[in-house]
Amino acid sequence: MADFGSQSIATIQAGLTQKEFSAKEMTEAVFVRIQAVDEQVHAFLETTEAQALEQAARVDAAVAEGRLQELGPLAGVPVGYKDNMNLEGTHTTCSSNMLRNYVSPYTATCVQRTLDAGAIPIGKLNMDEFAFGSSTETSAFGPTRNPWDLERVPGGSSGGSAAAVAAGMVPVTLGSDTGGSIRQPGSFCGIVAVKPTYGVVSRYGVVAFGSSLDQVGPFARSVEDAALTLNALAGHDPHDCTSQDITTDFTAVLGKGAKGLRVGVVPAFMEAEGLTAEVKEKVQEAATKLQEAGAELIEVSLPHAQAAMSAYYVLGPCEAFSNLARFDSVRYGYCDPDHSDLGSQYEASRAKGFGPEARRRIMLGSYLLSAGVYDTYYYPAQQVRTLITQDYLEAFTQVDVILAPVAPRTAFKFGEIGDPTEMYLSDMFTISINIAGNGGMAMPVGLGRESGMPVGVQLIAPPFKDENMLQAAWVLEQAYGVAPVAPAFAQGKVGE
Repeated sequence: MADFGSQSIATIQAGLTQKEFSAKEMTEAVFVRIQAVDEQVHAFLETTEAQALEQAARVDAAVAEGRLQELGPLAGVPVGYKDNMNLEGTHTTCSSNMLRNYVSPYTATCVQRTLDAGAIPIGKLNMDEFAFGSSTETSAFGPTRNPWDLERVPGGSSGGSAAAVAAGMVPVTLGSDTGGSIRQPGSFCGIVAVKPTYGVVSRYGVVAFGSSLDQVGPFARSVEDAALTLNALAGHDPHDCTSQDITTDFTAVLGKGAKGLRVGVVPAFMEAEGLTAEVKEKVQEAATKLQEAGAELIEVSLPHAQAAMSAYYVLGPCEAFSNLARFDSVRYGYCDPDHSDLGSQYEASRAKGFGPEARRRIMLGSYLLSAGVYDTYYYPAQQVRTLITQDYLEAFTQVDVILAPVAPRTAFKFGEIGDPTEMYLSDMFTISINIAGNGGMAMPVGLGRESGMPVGVQLIAPPFKDENMLQAAWVLEQAYGVAPVAPAFAQGKVGE
């Protein structure tokens, strides 16, 4: 049986159409693969065999009637979902004890759209608790491991989503990105990872971290597969007033090449403190590849980008504090059995239900929104947000896409970073894109010279011009190739 998790969407659909295998056979093989591999990686928190086989039967019926392509761009494709995305009948825990026993009564729009497009739901994926983290180490159910080196983190908060693709368990997964949580794990795990412009994908049914910052996007091993998934996800949702009516075919620009493409580089990013030599080399190398393919390199300035980290760690905790207030042990969420009166029960339940990082952000957000402090921090952070947004808009009058690092370094080892402030710096190059709302993606460009671990470059697009970054990513893919499965998990090597 083929290793379906490492195949492209086109290959899977061709095999189904030619009846080389059935969707049922493929789905069963995917679960066998997960059972064999995931004990080492711990990407999945729950698998959804019943729902998957039900959808596989629908796909097989479509194949028999010769209408597979009518199902949509993800017809017959196994897909996994970050565990902050509701799927009716499954647990949606956000990797927190607070929601350990919570079962979704409905399905998130982003998940439903993949199902409507013919995807086969495989399961829910591990993450940092409530998306608070950059390594998946804050999960209440244990960390996910990087398939390229099991002693290293996969990044976060969407670490499970990235690792599942990198290990060849599934070809496509969904993650969410508040300050880099799609792009950073994509870079650490050596795969394509896309955070669309804010509003391209509905957030309805995705448990919120920062409502003005969150955005859902795909992980895949090729730019084409990511673009096809984005086609399925994008569009207006009446349940989400921030979603936009998107009709773009994101695959249309693939193969267009780099001729005439204006690529911006930010000198301040390349000289930033903490950026390792091997990552800097790879970004410069990628810039050269784009230039050789016909792109024009142009230096641009983002004068307020250095303030993005400060603004984010005001706005993010404030929004997290507000969003997590609903978990009160009365309506839903963990309820401490040792306290009967409401006041002490509320306090004890939240103290035990939330992990250390969640409590840290709740306390910070509570403080920042308190009387006498709000005007000192929150209001200026919103002003900085406006300045950063204006900086990007000005830059995009000169260029079509910006090339930058994703993270200052490659994947680090478990326990290597214990200081929360140092951990926050993992997102130093990604946060400003969420602040401004632009689209951004991670594109793998090989391995670091010193660490031997994957390095990704970040491509940043103007608002609602996400096709620009996909065009540039496709050009880089011609130079570097489609992202491979991590060597130890390539077909026939698991367990060696």
